[in-house]
Amino acid sequence: MQVLVTGGLGFIGSNLIRYILKQHPSYSIVNLDAETYAGHQENLADLAGDKRYTFVKGRIEDKELVESIVSGQRFGKISGIINVAAETHVDRSITDPDVFVKTNVLGTQVLLEAAFRNSTPNPIRFVQVSTDEVYGSLGPTGYFTEQTPLSPSSPYSSSKAGADMLCRAYFHTYGMPVVITRCSNNYGPYQHPEKLIPLFIMNALQNKPVPVYGDGQNVRDWLHVEDHCQAIDLAFHKGVAGEVYNVGGNNERKNLDITKLILKSLDKGEDLIKYVEDRLGHDRRYAIDSTRIQNELGWKPVHTFESGIHQTIQWYLSNKNWLEMVASHSHTADKSKFSTFVPGTAQTGTLAK
Repeated sequence: MQVLVTGGLGFIGSNLIRYILKQHPSYSIVNLDAETYAGHQENLADLAGDKRYTFVKGRIEDKELVESIVSGQRFGKISGIINVAAETHVDRSITDPDVFVKTNVLGTQVLLEAAFRNSTPNPIRFVQVSTDEVYGSLGPTGYFTEQTPLSPSSPYSSSKAGADMLCRAYFHTYGMPVVITRCSNNYGPYQHPEKLIPLFIMNALQNKPVPVYGDGQNVRDWLHVEDHCQAIDLAFHKGVAGEVYNVGGNNERKNLDITKLILKSLDKGEDLIKYVEDRLGHDRRYAIDSTRIQNELGWKPVHTFESGIHQTIQWYLSNKNWLEMVASHSHTADKSKFSTFVPGTAQTGTLAK
C-alpha cells in the first residue's frame, strides 16, 4: 500500500510517518509538505535513503500537483490519504486568518476532490486529522464527545471545522470513505517551539521569561504524539467511513501547572514566570471523551502524562541543536505580524494549539 501523508515534515506528521513505516514495513509513503516555518527536513533525517519514503515539496492547495500525486502519475497508485497538513497556531490565525482558510479549508477540498476523482476502481481511503478545538470551550465539568455540536471560537478552529464539514459532505454526497479524528493537545519530540512545552523548555534553558497567558488556569487534555499516531493508524485501517473518533490523553492539566512542572524539571525558579495579556477569545477548558475509539477500535494510550512529559523534556535536552535550528529558522522565515520568540508581549506564542 502507498499512502499520501500531507504535512509530514511537521510535528505530528513526522512522528506519524515514522510510526507507519515501523508498524507496516511493506508500506511506502509519499510526504507532501510545503516546508513552512513549522516543517523541517531534519524531522525525518533518520529516513534518508529509505526507499519506502518519498518527499515532495508543495502545498495541498496546488490542484495540479495534488492530482499528479493522487492519480499515480508520479509515484504509482495512492491507496490512502492522511491529511495532517494544516496551519495550527491559534495566535497566528488571529493575526493572519487568510492563510488558515486557504490551507485548512481550500487545501482539504483539493485533497478530497483528487481522492474522489481517482477512486476508480478502488476508493481512496481518507483520514482527516482534526482537533478538539472545533467543539469550542468547556465549563469546569463534562467532556467533548463525538456528538458535541461544533462551536469553534478562533479563525484556526473555524477553519478546521470547515474542513471537517467538507469531509462529511464528501462522504454523504459521494460516498467517499472518509474518517475524521479529533485530538486533544499533543506533546512530544519534534514539536515546534511556538507551542507551550517546547517554548517554555527553550526559554527556561536560556533563563528567559516563560510567558503565561492570563491567570494560567486554562485547562488542556494532553496527549502524547505517539499515542495519537497509533490512533490515526487505527482510524485509517479500521475506522468506519463517515464517522468521527475523538482522541484524548485523559490528562487534564492547567497551563500554570505545566509551566511549574517544566521549571522544576529543569531546576529553574518560578520567578521566570511572566504573566501576559490573555489571548483574544481564549477557550477556558478542553477535555476529550475517547470512549468510542477505545471500545470500537481498541485504542489505548501507552504513555502516562508523568512518563510522557519526563521523556519529552529529556528529548529536548538531548536535542538542543534541533531546538536552536528551528528557532533560528523561524526568526528568518516568519513574516507574520507577531514574533513567536519575544516573551512578555500580548502576542507571544505560548499555548499548544
